[in-house]
Amino acid sequence: MTQNTSLKDLLAGAQLPALPQSAIRLLELAQDPENGPAEFAVPIEADPGLTGQVLRFVNSSYFGFSREISNVKLAITLVGIRTIKNFALWSAVFSLMPNPKSGPFDLKSLWQDSLRRGLFARAVGKHLGLKDAEDLFAAALLQDMAVPLLAKELGDKYRTLIEGRSEGQARISDLERETFGWTHAEAGGVIARGWSLPEAFAELIESHLDLEDYLASPEKDPGRVAVALSALLPATADESWKELERFQSAYEKVMKGGPTIAETMEKVDADYEEFAPVLKLANPSVTLVELYNQSLQKAAT
Repeated sequence: MTQNTSLKDLLAGAQLPALPQSAIRLLELAQDPENGPAEFAVPIEADPGLTGQVLRFVNSSYFGFSREISNVKLAITLVGIRTIKNFALWSAVFSLMPNPKSGPFDLKSLWQDSLRRGLFARAVGKHLGLKDAEDLFAAALLQDMAVPLLAKELGDKYRTLIEGRSEGQARISDLERETFGWTHAEAGGVIARGWSLPEAFAELIESHLDLEDYLASPEKDPGRVAVALSALLPATADESWKELERFQSAYEKVMKGGPTIAETMEKVDADYEEFAPVLKLANPSVTLVELYNQSLQKAAT
């Protein structure tokens, strides 16, 4: 309890920035299933910056529409309320995260990793037939959103912890637990609740390190499994994939009869290339499927 309290005290002292009013309003509208594209278009159109982002998003190659979409209401109708709501949410969070100068920490690399994880979680969710695959995408994309804030607030302590990862040889969550008694997943849950995000969304972020808790019966909570499995993907900056065996074992339990790991990695890499320009992200120097094949080769020698 004292550990949780100290985490809450730390985040309270950090003075979290407030979500933009447009994002707050969209979350409020989502509470009533009777609200449709017309209602959701109002707060977006009242925010010129968000309007431009939404239209760029919908007109990106990721969706591949044959004609330009210039109307927000039509954009929402075409790609769905949930997709646009989540886009507004994570683009708002992206804009609020600090960029601390903390040793090897690199915000661009973190967002590259996050986008891969979001796309992977959605691919798993779609294979499992989940209707809320877009929510899994958003939760996986934001699962590490507390890391920049912790790096900023904890300074040298967190810098030492990041350096202690040794390019993927240790999990940052294990080092956090040893050092502070809590993890960035718990911090992400606190932040999500502080922003009054839906409780189910906060729980997906908060539980993304707890894969083993769900693997015995993955069908009972496939959403959490998809997000937690995405957390085992390697970081773009890592030269090795220490979690490879654990990932392979879990993937086979969850995706039995589905696409191979290599096929899913190729799908994520292709989606990343189409999606990255929307977030103004560069492509990693090594694709996921390349890193997977390299890791298999290392394991075999």
